[in-house]
Amino acid sequence: MAAPRIGVTCDLERDRERVFLRAAYLQAITAAGGLPVLLPPVNPELVAGYLAIIDGLLLTGGGDIKPSFFNARPEATLYKVLPERDAFELALTRAALAAGMPILAICRGIQVLNVAAGGDLYQDIKREVPGALEHNQAGPREQPGHDIKVIPGTRLAGIFGPTARVNSLHHQAVRRVGKGLRVSAVAPDGLIEALEGEGKVAVIGVQWHPEDLFCHDRRQKELFENFVEQARGNNI
Repeated sequence: MAAPRIGVTCDLERDRERVFLRAAYLQAITAAGGLPVLLPPVNPELVAGYLAIIDGLLLTGGGDIKPSFFNARPEATLYKVLPERDAFELALTRAALAAGMPILAICRGIQVLNVAAGGDLYQDIKREVPGALEHNQAGPREQPGHDIKVIPGTRLAGIFGPTARVNSLHHQAVRRVGKGLRVSAVAPDGLIEALEGEGKVAVIGVQWHPEDLFCHDRRQKELFENFVEQARGNNI
């Protein structure tokens, strides 16, 4: 049986001259048995063509989403806002959700997933959530920064159990959860660390970076393996 084709979203350099992607995403997908297919941010009208050639969608990390995409005004210092990437990935995600395609959304990706479903974001955790943990860790990204509590009965709990330790490299977070999604993990300060779809299709979003942890944390690898296996079922 052919390896499931996993569409992997790419980032743009600020000058828009180059598209790039951290190799760790590709390593995690191939280690889980998937075949990565790079999806550069282009005209949203091409989304249907992309979905026709992939079996699952991996939404990767990157800069902040332009607040106007979730009906807000900029209220904080934002990082690397690229509206063209936002428009493409939001259209791609909405189409993938409508098609019932398995999705794994990482860091910025969980925020794209939530906004695509009609939710919104904290634009800056330190400014908007008094007493929050430090969610942009100073240590190496390959090391965990804090614990999370996984909600019992969720798809994520079936992979991780009740708790996990994760890395943390973000200054924004999910605020109001979008339609068709539910919370599946939270940080000790109550901030949302994971979302998943309410239906049968495997849609999981995590605020951490499992691609940097899968080499030494078996459960992080199982997250990718579960996603690729769901995509395999989608290509039958």
